Amino acid sequence: MTRSTTLGELKASGYKSKTIQEELKSNLRERLANKLPIFTGILGYENTVVPDMERAILSGHSINLLGLRGQAKTKMARQLTGLLDEFIPYVTGSEINDDPLAPLSYFAKEKIEKHGDNTLISWLHRDERYVEKLATPDVSVADLIGDIDPIKAINEKLNYNDERVIHYGIIPRANRCIFVINELPDLQPRIQVTLFNILQEGDIQIRGFKVRLALDMQFVFTANPEDYTNRGSIVTPLKDRIGSQILTHYPKTLKISKDITSQEAKKDAAKKEVVIMHDLIPTLIERLVIEARSSEFVDEKSGVSARLAISALENIYSGVERRVVINNDKKSLVRISDLSSIIPAITGKIEMVYEGEQEGPLNVANQLIGKAIRTEFAEHFPNPEKLKQKKNRKEGDTQPEKENAFSRITEYFERGKTIELTNDASDKEYGRVLNSVDGIALFIDEHKPEIHPNEKMLWMEFVLHGLAEYSKLSKHQMDEGLQFQDLFGSMLDFSGQ
Repeated sequence: MTRSTTLGELKASGYKSKTIQEELKSNLRERLANKLPIFTGILGYENTVVPDMERAILSGHSINLLGLRGQAKTKMARQLTGLLDEFIPYVTGSEINDDPLAPLSYFAKEKIEKHGDNTLISWLHRDERYVEKLATPDVSVADLIGDIDPIKAINEKLNYNDERVIHYGIIPRANRCIFVINELPDLQPRIQVTLFNILQEGDIQIRGFKVRLALDMQFVFTANPEDYTNRGSIVTPLKDRIGSQILTHYPKTLKISKDITSQEAKKDAAKKEVVIMHDLIPTLIERLVIEARSSEFVDEKSGVSARLAISALENIYSGVERRVVINNDKKSLVRISDLSSIIPAITGKIEMVYEGEQEGPLNVANQLIGKAIRTEFAEHFPNPEKLKQKKNRKEGDTQPEKENAFSRITEYFERGKTIELTNDASDKEYGRVLNSVDGIALFIDEHKPEIHPNEKMLWMEFVLHGLAEYSKLSKHQMDEGLQFQDLFGSMLDFSGQ
């Protein structure tokens, strides 16, 4: 389609101006009628947040996305440009994207008055109609709204009451755009007041000028609930003027969490070639995140971002790649012990309460890993806590003793045996150490007969970690890896030191 280049051509084409909210509504109705999604890569919000967003857009509301960190608030806001018309015309050279058929600025009005239908127009693509501002305490009224430019006044010999001396702020420059303010509570209250008029009456005033710019914008704000009481707050009159406040949330199922992490984690071609990833590892990572969100050591009001799981999975891939390079191997299956490589992703992304600070970030991270293993272990194998003691068996009971499910493994360590799984061990050495444990290979054959032989070592190691978390074995963290031994023997060693 040929686009007009002058105001006269635009009029002749029959073009009719639409407000940005009319664009959003019209294109949303079309998407809904054709069963097309308005967001891509946003998982878990299909029946909660997305319908709320659709209702807010159809209502012509400004929107506040309220939720803890890592809940895709900004990602959703950025995708709203997909509901805009592909191109809109504006007066060429205009700082505030003046509509040629309804100009606002002195510049555009003067151009049209001088050149009439020969006024040049340009076209703005929808991807250029997104403006984002991170709210920080140092943001000023001039930054958002604008101010008098004394240099311009002097250079062009203009009086200070002349509209042409105005330097427009970021909000006027976002006219006919989606304008997003992230972390709204971080704006100082006196700065938040400047948004009252634009949200209620749709216009702004600059330094008391008589000129009132009736801007056409779609406002989207993001905020963290904790910010209301921590760093700042949204003043009540401003909250009252925001049309819809939409609550976001963390994924409600383990599967959705895993899908989000898999989608967002960066995995280059080199890693995919050398890393054999088993589904057990992403599952453990997501369980760890779930554990962190309810941990007594982690500040639940701050939240635990989905970025923790994303960074953790990326670290896992890199840890295996590093081991492959060190051992000059071609490929390697991920291991349970590789979870040690995700500790930097944990310690940097959780906000701890006082008890967590006292415990120490490293200990908290290891405890979260242990809890994730413990929870997942019970999904695959008999729960060691529920196994009955021999003395509790009724006389004449012919059922096999459930505690014997692990006895062959634990008895190996009770004989004083110790194994060490080093982080950089080759697959050959890793397999040799695990196979040295009596009964563990047979245990996997009995309880996981369906697994591929290449996965067997992973499950054998998982059993050792699980038994350690259920206090059937002792697991000791060393600089170079992990050491497993009998729990009672490790206590004696400790008491003798």
